[in-house]
Order: sequence, then structure tokens, then C-alpha cells
Amino acid sequence: MEIRQLRYFVCIVERGSLGKAARELGVVTSALSQQVSRLESELSTRLLQRTHMGVIPTDAGLAFFRQAQLALRNIDEAARAAQQARLSGYVSVGLAPTTASVMGLPLIRAMRQRYPDVRFHLVESLSGHLASMLNARQLDLAILFNDEVGHRWSVTPLLEENLYVIAARGFEHFPPGHEVALADLADLPLAMPTHLHGLRSVLTSVADRQSLGLKIALEIDSLATLMDVVGAGLFATIQPGVAIRRAARADLCMARISDPGLLRRNLLVSLSDDELSPAALAARVVMRDVARDLVQQGAWVGATGIHEP
Repeated sequence: MEIRQLRYFVCIVERGSLGKAARELGVVTSALSQQVSRLESELSTRLLQRTHMGVIPTDAGLAFFRQAQLALRNIDEAARAAQQARLSGYVSVGLAPTTASVMGLPLIRAMRQRYPDVRFHLVESLSGHLASMLNARQLDLAILFNDEVGHRWSVTPLLEENLYVIAARGFEHFPPGHEVALADLADLPLAMPTHLHGLRSVLTSVADRQSLGLKIALEIDSLATLMDVVGAGLFATIQPGVAIRRAARADLCMARISDPGLLRRNLLVSLSDDELSPAALAARVVMRDVARDLVQQGAWVGATGIHEP
């Protein structure tokens, strides 16, 4: 029996409808029905009776409902007691510039809200630099990309991002439509980060497999300057969708690159669990929650959540 099953059942009884409970809980009705069926199977008794008006608890369901309410109150009290213990300490977190543009402020706010006594240090740098800082124990956690992680680190898959070709409107040779294949960008002069950046490694790997020669005309290891150059109409670039959040100009156009496998995989990476402080362990949970919420809210352009197998 799981805590979420108790929450689901209590909400169903309180609302008197699977549909209303599903809307409040943010799940599909079939999922609620399945969880109720599992509860009834585990308890070997029927808990709900379906009527033309909705659902009502059986005698067994009413008894279970009262105890479930009490159990959930106790669980909530336990959570509040833990939060009131006022976790303190220090944690250092590294984010690449594109990641920081969408996640930095929400993460800071979430940490202040949940753990106001934790001293939070945020480092924004290229992903290659962040990996080196993790190796040197200068960071507790970082979000890295694809194959940049070391074997001794703790790794949690967070999300995958589509990549886009981005340029000023009217840029010569910019492809028409909302999607484009990488092979169609051969004549497009690109400004890109150097190979220290995980995005460049992803792009190079896919281009090499297709024997493509991309026209890298300028290398810039600064997202702000790179997007200034793109906004000024000097070059195009290939970036995740969130790169435009810090663009100095609004007159940009973008097209998703449709090649299979051309995705940026975001991984929440940390030192091994036995090396992390309680503050760092707590921050890892907050980072995962913030990323998930941003994807669900549609605030992380071109991103979809992924989970460990």
C-alpha cells in the first residue's frame, strides 16, 4: 500500500467523483480507477460503489477513509516536523549558461523557500568546466550533458532537449519551415561554442556519423555574446530552445533539427552519495523537482522528461 493510494482514495471520497478527483490531482481517471482496484484487491473488499451520480464509499470504504485521513494527517505532520528542523549547511551547484537561463531563478527561489538556512552557491559555466570542477570537488552537483559524466559520479537523468537552428529574421540560407535536417544546414555559417561545451560534442558526433561538414565560422564560449552575434544577423547558431531567453533581440527565427538522436540529454550529476552533505542531498531533490515542474509547465522550450530505466 502506497501513500499516494491513500491520497487518491481520500480525494475520491471527498469529491464523490473519479473525474473531479482526477482533475484536482492532475492524473487521468483511468489511473485513479486502477489504484482503487489495487487497494480493493489488497484489502480483499470493495471500497467504492459506483452510482449514476458518481461514487460513494461502502461501509468498508468509509471505515478505511477515516483511517486513511488520520494516516495522511500524521504523514503531513511528520513532513512539517522534518522541515521545521531547519536544515543548514552549504551546497555548490553548477549550471551551463543555457540551463541557468531557464532554471537558475526558479532553483534559487525553491531553495530559499524549502531550506532558507542552507548557504547556496550557484556557478554558471561551460559544461566542460563544470565537469572539471566536480572532479576537483569544487562543486557538489551539476547538470551535465550526454557523455560528460564520470563513472564514479551519481547520475540522475533529468530531461532531453530538442536542438534548434536560430538566426535573425531574413538571414540568408535560413531554411524554410519549422523543422530542418542537419544535412540542409551545410551552407549556413554558424557561430558555436568550442569543443569544451557538451552541445558542440553532441553536434560533432551526429555530423561525423553522417559525414557532414558544417560551416563553423566563429567559436564563442559565451552564450550572451553568441546570441548578440546571432541577433545582429552575423551568423546563425544551433542551440536548445531556451537559448533565446537571454537573446538581446526579439527578432529571431528558429527551426527544430529533426535528425534522430540529435538531442541534448540533461543529467543531474553529483559526487557519490556518501560524499554529499545533507544540504547537498536536499538540493539534489530540489533540482530534480524544479526541472520536472518547468517541463510540465511548458517553461523549458523543447524539453521532455526522461527517467532512469
